[in-house]
Amino acid sequence: MADVFEEEAEQTVSIQEYLKDVEDQELEADLVLGGDEGKECTYTKGYMKRQAIFSCLTCTMDGNAGVCTACSLSCHDGHEIVELWTKRNFRCDCGNSKFGEFFCKLFPNKDIENVENSYNHNFRGAYCTCGRPYPDPDVEEQEEMIQCCICEDWFHEEHLGLQSSDEIPRDEEGEPLYEDFICQTCSGVFSFLTLYPKSIWAAVRQHDTTVNNQKEKNVLEDPSSACGSSQKLENDPYSHNSGQIDHAITDIVSENVSAGKDALFGENTEKNEGSSQVIQVASPSCSACIVGVDLLVAPPVSDGSKPMFLSKNWRDILCRCEKCVEFYTQKHINFLLDKEDSIVEYEKMAKQKREEKLHQQEGVELNLLDKLGHVGKMEFLNGVADMKNEIHSFLESFDPSKPITSADVHQVFENLAKKRRRL
Repeated sequence: MADVFEEEAEQTVSIQEYLKDVEDQELEADLVLGGDEGKECTYTKGYMKRQAIFSCLTCTMDGNAGVCTACSLSCHDGHEIVELWTKRNFRCDCGNSKFGEFFCKLFPNKDIENVENSYNHNFRGAYCTCGRPYPDPDVEEQEEMIQCCICEDWFHEEHLGLQSSDEIPRDEEGEPLYEDFICQTCSGVFSFLTLYPKSIWAAVRQHDTTVNNQKEKNVLEDPSSACGSSQKLENDPYSHNSGQIDHAITDIVSENVSAGKDALFGENTEKNEGSSQVIQVASPSCSACIVGVDLLVAPPVSDGSKPMFLSKNWRDILCRCEKCVEFYTQKHINFLLDKEDSIVEYEKMAKQKREEKLHQQEGVELNLLDKLGHVGKMEFLNGVADMKNEIHSFLESFDPSKPITSADVHQVFENLAKKRRRL
């Protein structure tokens, strides 16, 4: 009988658990918003490399416009909003010609249209190849979705084009072992990635330790050369055609390190710091090209597209010779060479902004206390002690079987006020 009452008893949480949950939710929001506090429209910043974007179906039913965080809060409060997480190379549309007579409250002086913005069915609240909304009202338990780093659409696991979800690289706790995912549709353009060493792919958990270690060390058994050829790729993205790719990487890195030169990143020169693998390329010749294939003349072709799961820091391995950079540009995928484009880097910068904000808040609190005189400090500390004691007394006398109401909270503060007046 006691077991029945225990099952029916209402679940409770400690104040520490509640505060931890609040902190986790704030962190998750900061990671999505990139540290943007939503106070100013981002339109003046132009086409941002990555930012949180929202679609307002109340104002644009066709789902052909996106607004920044600040506009979603100030201009579209109470509207039907679709949260799109982040989008690359996007400029806030709020109040432009797509919104009819509606003007942006934060920055009304906008161009008629942002011609470089890209839109997909996500802006209409539809996701995946199935076109279902998220959350899905017809599903009791919502399934987590995976975002393609190229088209930025979201996909259900059963619609990835895999035979089994076990093919998704995860650890024993179910956490992803991959940094980026490329969907089945986009993988056709990226079949050239199969020319790279095995370390570019995230290891699937069922692979044994020996195979995984070989992947990490870029050990390839196929001795055939790919330089100057256009070989047909296998359907499996984890298979490779060139056993000399790894040697080419080693030679290129050694040459540039001995010469004391930095890596060349095409038009946008940038250093990759803190990376586990740094590929330094300074020559457009075949011997300096990591893939050993002129992708512009004869790009590799795959018979069938498979989704791809890329390992951590995989972008650092991409060849940056002159011909490969031109190939990326023609295919409109040169954003892959920009480290700030990745979600990992975006969240890293968001965490830094969050830490800076918390540090500033702590500094303000300490400065406030330091500015108080001795009497002021004592009154402040006594007030904190009184509040602590009053809350403690309330919790001791309160019936735990009843919920705490707003009237209870008001009573606590009224009791505090009475005590202060008596003093």
